[in-house]
Amino acid sequence: MSSKPVEHLDRVIIRFAGDSGDGIQLTGDRFTSETALLGNDLATLPDFPAEIRAPAGSLPGVSGFQVHFADHDIFTSGDQPNVLVAMNPAALKTNLADVPKGGMVIVNTDAFNERNLQKAGYEASPLSDGSLAGLHVHEVALTSMTVTALKGIEGITSREAERSKNFFALGLMLWLYHRKTEGTLAFIEQKFGNTPSIAEANTRAFKAGYNYGETSEDFAVSYEIAPAHLAPGRYRQITGNGAITCGLIAASRLSGLPLFLGAYPITPASSILEELARHKNFGVTTFQAEDEIAACGAALGASFGGSLGVTTSAGPGVVLKSEMVGLAVMLELPLVILDIQRAGPSTGMPTKPEQADLLLVLFGRNGESPVPVVAASSPSQCFHAAIEAARIAIKYRTPVYLLSDASLANGSEPWLIPDVDALPSIASPFATGPNDGDLFHPYKRDPDTLARPWAVPGTPGLEHRIGGLEKEDVTGGISYDPDNHDAMVRLRARKVANIAADIPDLEVDDPDGGARILVLGWGSTYGPIGAAVRRVRKAGHEVASAHLHYLNPFPRNTGDVLRRYDRVLVPEMNTGQLLKLIRAEFLVDAVGYNRVRGLPFRSSELAETITALVER
Repeated sequence: MSSKPVEHLDRVIIRFAGDSGDGIQLTGDRFTSETALLGNDLATLPDFPAEIRAPAGSLPGVSGFQVHFADHDIFTSGDQPNVLVAMNPAALKTNLADVPKGGMVIVNTDAFNERNLQKAGYEASPLSDGSLAGLHVHEVALTSMTVTALKGIEGITSREAERSKNFFALGLMLWLYHRKTEGTLAFIEQKFGNTPSIAEANTRAFKAGYNYGETSEDFAVSYEIAPAHLAPGRYRQITGNGAITCGLIAASRLSGLPLFLGAYPITPASSILEELARHKNFGVTTFQAEDEIAACGAALGASFGGSLGVTTSAGPGVVLKSEMVGLAVMLELPLVILDIQRAGPSTGMPTKPEQADLLLVLFGRNGESPVPVVAASSPSQCFHAAIEAARIAIKYRTPVYLLSDASLANGSEPWLIPDVDALPSIASPFATGPNDGDLFHPYKRDPDTLARPWAVPGTPGLEHRIGGLEKEDVTGGISYDPDNHDAMVRLRARKVANIAADIPDLEVDDPDGGARILVLGWGSTYGPIGAAVRRVRKAGHEVASAHLHYLNPFPRNTGDVLRRYDRVLVPEMNTGQLLKLIRAEFLVDAVGYNRVRGLPFRSSELAETITALVER
């Protein structure tokens, strides 16, 4: 137990920042894990450069990890860090503007040499020129103290010892915020146990950092944040991509179909392929294709063969998959396409989030080819979104897009693990015999869903033709008849439109029912909007909010909800894509709040915008 005074806080936002080789993501992830074990509600935002290895000490090479934890429910990873841990001058320079007055800054003084200062563009050291006035600065010789702590470990040179400084910083921060150490010590042994000298080095550095916090006069107090009052149950920390992985496996089990993933590695979707490849024991087949088109084609072929076909990508890869998705529309077979959006166009900013693929997935194919679109709203909600996308694809024999983005994919939060036995079945039977006397018609439709039968190749008597040419209604033969083409185009569109009867109504959060302003969001804006609405209400204003998880078709009551309010605000990380759809579809004079900075919205900026509308 610490002998120093302890201050109790209700929430803290910490940002770790350093060179991309400093182990910042590992440090942040371990701090998050220890925080989750204590029962705090939390949200994280990893932020790393797109370059595989940017020049050491450079501004483009700075990697960051922000974690927001509290004794109450929270919506986002936080606007501004209360604490910045800067491992070098570049990390300080790129993040200092976000630290509010009175915030704490912990700097690794060993890195503030002339060479590193020049790389970061400093003419003089910010530690001595007064530029950090108004902040609580703790100057800690992280590197040299780590090297000293590791002396005598056989096989560890001074340069190698420096690499353990992230564990020194982690130990210090765990002491400062009363986090436990057992989990991290076990992690070090598990991860580095095959190299005993490395394991010992990281363990010593970690303990040295923890002990430094306890013994140093520079840290007069430590801080404690009580556990949050979360719903009872078993929790785990999960990222958005991790939740999608679990959701796809669950969908496979709930549908009774083997899961096939065809993918080509692309940031920020690659971890879904990597994680699913570890779960072959659940009947999962993963295929890393030579390109995006082949990945999508393989997934569609797997669906034709009776599997749950899934393909993953980000914007640049989704563009390439579009022809194959059009084929899936024509074949009317299940296919789930995951678009983990990132900033574009072209290569853009591969590690940064954006919401600019909405119009692409809705209209980015030739011909009249409507497809359902589902959007996830938080890291943990990605689990349910994946199951729902699979359910719609299987039941209605259609490709379905599931939209996520880089902030959801890499961000994490506590996830209440559901009761698997309570999840409803999404099974849909295969065709087993003729459906019109002695004949099998592959395009004879279910009267309720308008879905065609799913006949697995090799089923006796159910042989049928497939391909990209237009199908004759009912028989599935090739047809160039104008009236048949018109009828088939409208049938496929009506099938998708009718899904609106099979999804929940749009829910509105309007506690007193007296709000005049509605904030409408989709995707990862869910957290910032929720936090902003909470702020505005706390200030005494009435405001309503709603969040769309279904973007094609829209929930049936969407128009009624929108027309209920005097003004509708649509915040998006694009230049107004949902806004265009809302205005066109429902003739509502909605207004947008649009930023495309490669960063999630801050709840404070949304709160200011909402307040201005309310007071207008």
